[in-house]
Amino acid sequence: MEKRPEIAVVTPAPRPASAVSHRAGLSGIIGLGLWVMIARNFGSIADTVGFPGFPERADGPYSALLALFFCGLPMVIWSIWQDKVHRRVSTEIDWSLRRPLAKAIDSSIVKLAGLWFTWGIIAAIYILFRFWWTTQYANFPFSMDVFESAIVPLVLLSVPYVIWLDRYLIDPRDGAWHFGAWIAGQDDWDAEQIFHHLRAWAVKGFFLAFMISILPSGFQNMINTDFAAAIHNPVILANTLIGIMFLIDVQFATVGYLLTVKPLDAHIRTANPYMAGWVAALICYPPFILMNKGGPLDYHVATSDWAYWFAGQPALLWIWAAILVMLTAIYAWATVAFGLRFSNLTHRGIITHGPYAWTKHPAYLSKNLYWWLATMPFLVTTGSPTDMVRNTAILAAVSGVYYWRARTEEKHLLADPQYKAYALWMDRHAAIPRFFQWLKGFAGNRLHGNRPQQGREKIHPAE
Repeated sequence: MEKRPEIAVVTPAPRPASAVSHRAGLSGIIGLGLWVMIARNFGSIADTVGFPGFPERADGPYSALLALFFCGLPMVIWSIWQDKVHRRVSTEIDWSLRRPLAKAIDSSIVKLAGLWFTWGIIAAIYILFRFWWTTQYANFPFSMDVFESAIVPLVLLSVPYVIWLDRYLIDPRDGAWHFGAWIAGQDDWDAEQIFHHLRAWAVKGFFLAFMISILPSGFQNMINTDFAAAIHNPVILANTLIGIMFLIDVQFATVGYLLTVKPLDAHIRTANPYMAGWVAALICYPPFILMNKGGPLDYHVATSDWAYWFAGQPALLWIWAAILVMLTAIYAWATVAFGLRFSNLTHRGIITHGPYAWTKHPAYLSKNLYWWLATMPFLVTTGSPTDMVRNTAILAAVSGVYYWRARTEEKHLLADPQYKAYALWMDRHAAIPRFFQWLKGFAGNRLHGNRPQQGREKIHPAE
């Protein structure tokens, strides 16, 4: 009897491991949700435990700050207790070292000098540029109040923290040390280490001020939302749920900017060294933002929103509301997936789970789709073809900015072999990159009369 040939079974390559577990982000969601429930019922809870006289709802700016604690602490506990992030090689910490205090103190003093001088530079920028104190775009003065209150405790706590950590770091001479050595006039500093240090703190100084400034308004809206009134109206319900998604995004992002520390393996490995990357990112945020009202990339001239155009059509309102909520949920999920590590313009470990298993840039993709569907710039209240074309072209340019941001981020991250492996896996296996590859191939075949193109094979940079 003739033996049948064996059929080889090809097992798909596994997706590269993520630097963060999905349960770390989930624990943060649970903690944040707990504080929201407490804040919404704060007065009655205080009465129950014997402290009458408090407001019914804790909806103030400092309650929004306390939400950061409820969001961040569960992620810290989970990351250490379950994920053992403090044991990873990437922390650059060896817990068995335990250098004598006398050996660690010299490097710690130099490092503290570099760190405090860096904070002084950031404070000077805040003071000199009055935008941080007077802008109406967001509550930046609240950020400045928070920083003013935090600076003395931060300076005091930095002393035992730096000395403690230097006893276990494999190489205590990090960017802060090199900056301190340069300030002290020593000869053994490294310019590239100093540039890395300054870029990392520039990211934190710029974005943390913005994040803290927008915390209070979103949190207050969430605490005072009347869910009973929203449930039967698709527009109100969608706006309520979208507000929740943005609250989650801002809370997680702020926690990420705060906890850039090595013991949690959440430190900044590198900040984007390319000027194009910084320009692409900064024009999306105040004071450099180009998309705000009256700006060169303002696509809202004579526009309304989806609720206006679908008024009187309940089926379309419910469908559109569901799509917009889904897009903002993906946007928030893309931030939650980072756990403790979210920040712009930085590499803090490669994220491969959640929406990052579908596309390398789920936040940018979902955000831009949301803008197109929520605004519909090709419809204008004036009926002017000029306004229609202008708004559509400008929103296309805004989407182009985010494509540019994505490309500059990839250029930065491709220096890491782990990201190269992830990018290669995504190109071969992820649904959205494969869809765009198919779309590009289909368009190319149609353009060339269904004839295969010769000599056009693309080599992935990871190969």
